[in-house]
Amino acid sequence: MLRILLAEDEEAMRAYLARALENAGYSVTAVDRGTAAVPLLEAEHFDLLLSDIVMPEMDGIELAQRCAEISPSTKVMFITGFAAVTLKANREAPRARVLSKPFHLRDLVLEVERVFEDQAMTGSI
Repeated sequence: MLRILLAEDEEAMRAYLARALENAGYSVTAVDRGTAAVPLLEAEHFDLLLSDIVMPEMDGIELAQRCAEISPSTKVMFITGFAAVTLKANREAPRARVLSKPFHLRDLVLEVERVFEDQAMTGSI
């Protein structure tokens, strides 16, 4: 089962996203901030880091940079409601996908599936 680390500071959104991904067949570990995600990345393997960009303590871009150092094989996908932040994410984490809020849960699941399809095609799973 593919493992996703979800970092989202908004509790209702975190629960909503985790439930949708679990219903789609993924194993999800959810945390409320980037600083809580880092020790998990150090201790366990995750196939995907799904992170909000705007979070307290450590934003998603910094978390993605730490993830690249700690676990370079972990794919990264951002979720955000801020268009300007999307542009910054594309500049600072060019290999990451960005999904802008609001989005339908079906769109989230499809994007996650695409990330893993890309991995399968390149043989990096």
